Amino acid sequence: MPAIGITGGIATGKSSFCERLCEVLPVAKFFNADQAAHALMGLPEVKQEIREKFGDSVFSSDESLNRAKLRAIIFGDATKKQALERILHPRIRRQWRAEAKKHRNSPDFFLADIPLLYETGGETLCDRVVVVACSYEVQVARLMKRMSIEASEAKQMINSQMPLEEKIRHADHVAWNNGDRATLAEQARFLLALWQKQAWTKKQRH
Repeated sequence: MPAIGITGGIATGKSSFCERLCEVLPVAKFFNADQAAHALMGLPEVKQEIREKFGDSVFSSDESLNRAKLRAIIFGDATKKQALERILHPRIRRQWRAEAKKHRNSPDFFLADIPLLYETGGETLCDRVVVVACSYEVQVARLMKRMSIEASEAKQMINSQMPLEEKIRHADHVAWNNGDRATLAEQARFLLALWQKQAWTKKQRH
């Protein structure tokens, strides 16, 4: 069965869409890149690489990683953001590529929630890509609420990412998430019905 990549921008609702998909497709295999990154940053070898690139200031007195401080640094400095991505992304890519390969001959769908799918070339490992999108205004408002930050900081975080419009241009499907969960669930059911009608073969790349 197919590997479906799910991506979008920060606070566009990727996780909510994945939850709706899992409700209608509970047997699907699921990979979450954010959860994988969180786990990786607890590994000694990864923490050592982070220390080498970012210094001791991103660690607390008990030697635990201060994730909030690290997040503030990378969203304020594109070079630092890229440095962290170079540490994490090859490891994440290996993980989800192995998972996708393992489930390629499974009768179940494989869903991968990967925020930086296009930025890391991960779309080549997917049979289809869904971009979860919303308006810029809704995205800013959601991010302000989620992280308790000002509009200027939310906009800086959004603008540090690949433009959502560019991701939409490359997508096979777009789930528009300006509304409520019921509307998102309806789109998840529609896409699932579409996929279940298809005879899946390796997607042709041009």
